[in-house]
Amino acid sequence: MIQINKRLSKVSEYINHNKLADIGSDHAYLPIFAIQNKLVKEAIAGEVVKGPFLAAQQNTKANGLSNVIDVKLGNGLEVIDETVDVITICGMGGPLIAQILDDGKDKLSHYPDLILQSNIHALPIRQNLQQLGYKIMDEILVKEKKHIYEIIVAKKGEMTLSAKEMKFGPVFLKHKDDLFIEKWEREIVALENITKQLEDHQDQSRNNEIKQQIVQIKEVLA
Repeated sequence: MIQINKRLSKVSEYINHNKLADIGSDHAYLPIFAIQNKLVKEAIAGEVVKGPFLAAQQNTKANGLSNVIDVKLGNGLEVIDETVDVITICGMGGPLIAQILDDGKDKLSHYPDLILQSNIHALPIRQNLQQLGYKIMDEILVKEKKHIYEIIVAKKGEMTLSAKEMKFGPVFLKHKDDLFIEKWEREIVALENITKQLEDHQDQSRNNEIKQQIVQIKEVLA
């Protein structure tokens, strides 16, 4: 049985489907784990880069799963079809995940479930989900090796998020657990360091904007 890291393990908790498509699958760890643990019956491991594509092929073959995991070389969602009922996109920045969804929106006409794990900047993902006719069902934070990752789970549905919900997450705002507080306290420290660097700039508009962001975060954490 294959072992996966903490963040992928948390992603896997939301997989209970027929066919998974893992986009940017790297070594196909998640599809292999999902098959081995009977979370799905079959899977697609999609990769746009030749090296990871070959690694995914090799890993799938080594685990004796070439008959149920289709390793495909292709850009984003172009590797999926209408038999896919859950898509995972993990280990990327939020803007890139949002771009993959937007570029491949024609492939989402049957509304497969989405499980999206971003390394940074999840706001663009929420904006895209709303535009694409998806509703956020859950949001989770996972800490691994000092880094805090966001996971967004979405299904077909309508939502209208406020600017604050877009930035912080509608589910996160309801709970504000310890990891949420830690994540945004770190952000305050980072933003305060930027304001110090901008103190002597002639144009203070950027500095004032960042200071407003700090105020907003502190209000949310209060």
